[in-house]
Amino acid sequence: MRVGAIDCGTNSIRLLIADVDPASGALRDVVRRMEVVRLGYGVDRTGRIDPERMAAAVAMARQYAAQCREHAVAAVRFVATSASRDAENAAEFVAGVEEAFASAGFGVSPEVISGAEEAELSFLGATGDLRAAGIPGPYLVVDIGGGSTEFVRGEAHVEAALSTDVGCVRLTERHLHSDPPADAEIAAARADVEAAIDAASAVVPFAGVQALVGLAGTVTTVTAHALGLP
Repeated sequence: MRVGAIDCGTNSIRLLIADVDPASGALRDVVRRMEVVRLGYGVDRTGRIDPERMAAAVAMARQYAAQCREHAVAAVRFVATSASRDAENAAEFVAGVEEAFASAGFGVSPEVISGAEEAELSFLGATGDLRAAGIPGPYLVVDIGGGSTEFVRGEAHVEAALSTDVGCVRLTERHLHSDPPADAEIAAARADVEAAIDAASAVVPFAGVQALVGLAGTVTTVTAHALGLP
């Protein structure tokens, strides 16, 4: 069965089209695509999705719908996360995405998922290969997004999780107004990060974790910088 999955976050929107093996559930990628649309620009300050950013995200959804049709996708799931959770006009965005997929022949109802569900999906996606490879848990998954960061501990399933309102876009808009940032701006951002970690550690046990898994572009960007990669 060929399926499509779209993840619309605060900063980027991702598409995966894959063939699913009915026996094992294993995926074979057909299309994997990521575009930056900055849907969450200004949401932390205004509580609303900016009209231009919404139009850009809906236009990209229309492109993704066309790709799903081109590749004969049988079923599509579209999920939206932090920015859509926080925005009072998220229903307008959801309606735009529904129309975009309807025009391509899909009856897709976009889901604005909770922080708890985002944490669970992040964990399942990040740890499936670890379990299959026999890498022992428990695992701690940290998913650093644009508007939120999820801390999730578990092994065969989620044991404890917390979604915090700390993400790279949210912190940049809230604190980092200079280029390069001033020491006071960095200190303010760091204080928010430390508060989020403290809150997570009170809910999600860090002790005894056997593998730490970092998700999303922020992790790969920081790692590339640390390794001196271009």
